[in-house]
Amino acid sequence: MPKLDRYLSSEFMRAVLATLLVLVIVSLGGVFADLIGEMALGKVPPPLLLSQLGLRLLGYLPVILPLALLLGLLLATGRLYRDSEMPVLAAVGVGPGRLLRPLLLVALPVVLLIASCSLWIGPWANRMAKAMVIEANRNLLVAGLEPGRFTPMANGGVAYAGEMSSDGTKLGRVFIYRERGDRMDVATARTGELYRDHGVRVLALMDGFRVEGPASGDQLDYRLMRYQRNEIQLPEADPPSRLDEPPFRTTTELLRMPGTAAGAELHWRVAPALLALAFALMAIPLARTSPRQSRHGAMLLAFAAYLTGIFLTMLGVQWLAEGRLPLAFGLWWLLVPLLAVGVWLFVRDGQPLLPRRRR
Repeated sequence: MPKLDRYLSSEFMRAVLATLLVLVIVSLGGVFADLIGEMALGKVPPPLLLSQLGLRLLGYLPVILPLALLLGLLLATGRLYRDSEMPVLAAVGVGPGRLLRPLLLVALPVVLLIASCSLWIGPWANRMAKAMVIEANRNLLVAGLEPGRFTPMANGGVAYAGEMSSDGTKLGRVFIYRERGDRMDVATARTGELYRDHGVRVLALMDGFRVEGPASGDQLDYRLMRYQRNEIQLPEADPPSRLDEPPFRTTTELLRMPGTAAGAELHWRVAPALLALAFALMAIPLARTSPRQSRHGAMLLAFAAYLTGIFLTMLGVQWLAEGRLPLAFGLWWLLVPLLAVGVWLFVRDGQPLLPRRRR
């Protein structure tokens, strides 16, 4: 490899990796906040925090990597223009077209990684994360109910158990609070037992009291009951049938599935790699600046282009799923023009948009 290609490709790669690291840290904070919110609602068991965090981050890589590639190439090329290295290269006969080889040395591996994450790794991570939550919620102990702590349930109620057996099926000093419309339902029991009846989780409370009345407390319509045994059906946080939906299917399964939902999901998985290639070609022309010119304008323009491409992709996927666009049309109405614009900008980089008139 020529020294110039090694130098430029190393500059591009370092900038892309640094940008990716920052974006991963920011995305990690967003995914962590979402997980904490779902755990507060009882949808995700707390012991699965780290595994869910890693698996969900893998699912976001097809969205993060194109932005990291675009911003990294912009930063690296902008630095070359700011330090007057690009004018020096142009003075010795190295034009913008000569940057295609080092650009592809960095962009093509990233595009292949995006395609792998979008077509195989991401769907596998999403399915694994969902399967872990469903499997964990089959056991009340793993589902988040811990002795001595109030735990939110999936239906909005609150559960408490003062004691619990090692397998999570025997409970002691149980407290259950639920709301049904404008009525509240409070049940206490000396002991409790958890079992499954035809796939449904049932909590049997023994030797306790039950109070039912208005949740607002502005009325005196309360009923107090004492019972020997009271069975409560616990809601399932996520039904297992959701694993059959297109987002959790493999790409090979989507190719064999009929319907607009499967076709829309397939186009959604193909789009990130082509978007990344188009953004990589746009990065070099957008980064062209004079040594004293600020680089923030190009960064804002590139980020706006990325947001526009992602939002139009999401909108197109929604139209495909709803049947408003034919599956044969797909997302090519967006991807092909973007690739054409990227190629045109790269080829015309450094040339005037309009030919000069001869006098």
